[in-house]
Amino acid sequence: MEHVIVTEGLGKRYADGVDAVRDVSLTVRGAEIYGFLGPNGAGKTTTTAMLTTLLRPTYGRAEVAGLDVVRRPDAVRRRIGIVFQRSTADADLTGRENLELAAGLCSLSRAESRPRIRELLERMDLSEAADRRVRSYSGGMQRRLEVAVGTIQDPEILFLDEPTLGLDPQSRAGFWRYVRELRRKNGVTVFLTTHYLDEADALCDRLSIIDRGHLIASGTPAELKERRGDDTIEVTLAGEAPDLTAAFASVAGVRAVARDGAMYRLKCARGEALVTKVALAAQSREVEIARVVVRKPSLDEVFLEMTGRAYRAEGDPNGSAKGAPPGGARAG
Repeated sequence: MEHVIVTEGLGKRYADGVDAVRDVSLTVRGAEIYGFLGPNGAGKTTTTAMLTTLLRPTYGRAEVAGLDVVRRPDAVRRRIGIVFQRSTADADLTGRENLELAAGLCSLSRAESRPRIRELLERMDLSEAADRRVRSYSGGMQRRLEVAVGTIQDPEILFLDEPTLGLDPQSRAGFWRYVRELRRKNGVTVFLTTHYLDEADALCDRLSIIDRGHLIASGTPAELKERRGDDTIEVTLAGEAPDLTAAFASVAGVRAVARDGAMYRLKCARGEALVTKVALAAQSREVEIARVVVRKPSLDEVFLEMTGRAYRAEGDPNGSAKGAPPGGARAG
């Protein structure tokens, strides 16, 4: 499948000599959802700003929709849509008026914009609220309006920067239903930054992790979790029982055993393949098992292992935002 985003050795150095992004090389295929993850101050927002022509790279190159972001920024902007982390909708205007304003800024004629606005309002379930002021919208409705505004010119690529930050789980689920529909019906490529790692795991075809300006890992969510290695078998014994730590540790393939009362956590390469052997080890000691659960590595664990840091939302007071680009955007 054609690559619609390509970077080679992309970097951004600020006036204070800090390299916010260093030698980032990645490819994004057409019509995929690509996740871009990293701790606060890792370079996510700076990279996204360069790809969307809001920042000029210091070195390296980037192509978006087959166009060089430095040589042809205006052409790039005509092919992309952006939904920022913070709402850019005018709360004093109606949803329809916000879309009309966006259409005008994209130089769409009235003949072009009217059916497009009607289509987007219907697709985002905003038709009934189209003529209400945005200040009366719920958080989920505002984010759906942001997607409508970001796709008013029918972009090939949609950049989403923490798009569901602060939304409740139901609103998040609804938001992603609309984004998936955009990809399915329009073939839109989605470049996503998010601090919800469960979201990235469920949605992204592939993703990259950036830390201190460097890409440190790329692949599908399954590939990244597989690199971390161990599954965990959680075994809960029924009633009172002797300590089975040694018995479980003797099972071939079990690498480590940790006990917490009647609960045992067994680290191993392939949990499902060892469940029967673990059960037999307990049975041989005449101990009954109440519950067995096999847990796969999570993206949270992968992230923590690769960066040494928990994944916090942008704006966390313990995070950093060094090297903020112009216009108030941070170098997250």
